[in-house]
Amino acid sequence: MSDSLQHIQERLRALAHPEKAKILSGFFKTGPGEYGEGDRFLGITVPQIRDLVKRYADIPLEYLAVFVTSEFHEERLFALLVAVHQYEKGSIRVRNATYRWYIKHLATINNWDLIDLSADKIIGRHLMETRASGGVLEQFAKSKNLWRRRVAIMATFAFIKKGRHVPTFNIARMLLKDSEDLIHKAVGWMLREVGKRIGQDVEEDFLRAHYQAMPRTMLRYAIERFPRRLYRAYLTGRVEPLT
Repeated sequence: MSDSLQHIQERLRALAHPEKAKILSGFFKTGPGEYGEGDRFLGITVPQIRDLVKRYADIPLEYLAVFVTSEFHEERLFALLVAVHQYEKGSIRVRNATYRWYIKHLATINNWDLIDLSADKIIGRHLMETRASGGVLEQFAKSKNLWRRRVAIMATFAFIKKGRHVPTFNIARMLLKDSEDLIHKAVGWMLREVGKRIGQDVEEDFLRAHYQAMPRTMLRYAIERFPRRLYRAYLTGRVEPLT
């Protein structure tokens, strides 16, 4: 590791807080058989990491591999937030390289916060702007890997922000029968964002066609902002489904 990278790593680890690390390990389910099994934490807050991202935002992508492959969760998050910054500020060449870098390191993007803070800003935005998806999100949605499926639905947030709901609906339909609670929450969240940013009527077009088959958590997340009477109607199955 170069002196500069070692310096950054030292800065990160100087912020370590063992008591916070224990709390985060529990919060992110790192125990045996849990979704974050084996992940390790330093106990650094997201605002602290963002402060370091501002200082070291120009690290070359090839050097970021040191951090994105780290055993420590916060070092992986640091790398992803730097990559997001570089994608947002970079030229077409930089954006293409950042997208490829993200795809290359998908195996290390292995918890919900890492995905939620980066997938739409790199994967989603890149697929939307290049119009060359090649079925990437559909491929991820079919994966046996929980985190790739979460990337698939969370990446569609980029489209929602631009008023486009079709990618979200396509991936949501693929994930309706998913067995994982973390997918139920993510799909429900993205459907809720369709309603919030594009229109409740648009969201209801999807819900009325599918709500009776949706897992309860997914439905609750999707209708969270609805008026109370309509919320209860969906939960009790009293909304006329589309046929």
